[in-house]
Amino acid sequence: MLDQAIEKFLEHLTLVKQASFHTIRNYRVDLESFRSFAKQQGEEMSKKVFRGYFAKLHEEGCARRTVLRRQSALRSLFKYLIKEKVVTSNPLDALQRPKLDKTLPRLLTAQEIGLFFEQPDIKTLMGIRDRCIMELFYSSGIRLSELASLNRADLNFKEKKIKVRGKGKKERMIPLTANACTWLQLYLGSKERYADGDMHVAEVDSHAIFLNRWGKRLSVRSIDRMFLEYLRSSGLANRVTPHTLRHSIATHLLEQGMDLKTIQRLLGHSALSTTTIYTQVSTRLKREVYEKAHPLETKIKQGKNPGK
Repeated sequence: MLDQAIEKFLEHLTLVKQASFHTIRNYRVDLESFRSFAKQQGEEMSKKVFRGYFAKLHEEGCARRTVLRRQSALRSLFKYLIKEKVVTSNPLDALQRPKLDKTLPRLLTAQEIGLFFEQPDIKTLMGIRDRCIMELFYSSGIRLSELASLNRADLNFKEKKIKVRGKGKKERMIPLTANACTWLQLYLGSKERYADGDMHVAEVDSHAIFLNRWGKRLSVRSIDRMFLEYLRSSGLANRVTPHTLRHSIATHLLEQGMDLKTIQRLLGHSALSTTTIYTQVSTRLKREVYEKAHPLETKIKQGKNPGK
């Protein structure tokens, strides 16, 4: 029964919920983990087997975030099974949810972002494309997956807005900065985009904004690799990830006076609590700046007696 239930659930996520490939893959990995354990125990869906499964994860030193994700995947499975009237109750309701320790995200300073932006060779079409991606990504705070799925029809240069499709296929309109508009117009209006070059072929996909060297839509994976390459060349690799830019813009906007509700809509967070972590980051940064700049703190760190 468990095998069939999992496959039906994954099919539901694919066809009905239209979940992304990455979401389906993660659900499959987490549910397969439990299915393997349950088969070893000779049981399928009793409270005892669930307790044993999570106890095993704890004994193996599994990260709390992973345990929470796997428990969430199983809860979603049973929520579906209850809706489909396959089962009448959720055995995971009796289990306590592990608390997740929240860690503050790392950030890039404005100077580091400036250094990062200098990496692409803007004498080439691919360099212009990459700089355009950086400007749009940083100024808007959109996700990599959202950026990759952008179409020409989503752009409104007159009103300086762009339509973004986020998680759960939810759409939102976000403003474009003057810089982002300039680079988008430069990239989309370049003659090289429509002709074969030494490093690329002419546009094949006329709908997509960002194209790979074969003229087709640029994938999330390719954007991720591009970011990593420039992070390495700028000396910022090992410290940050592409997602760090998303954290950075959120914190920078907060420090410039933007309210949390607006930042929430900009980033596409479903819950305001997800956005409030940036208030903690902002406070931490202000404290670090204060400690570096305050003369008393400086004297103490240098080993001087502040009273002399």
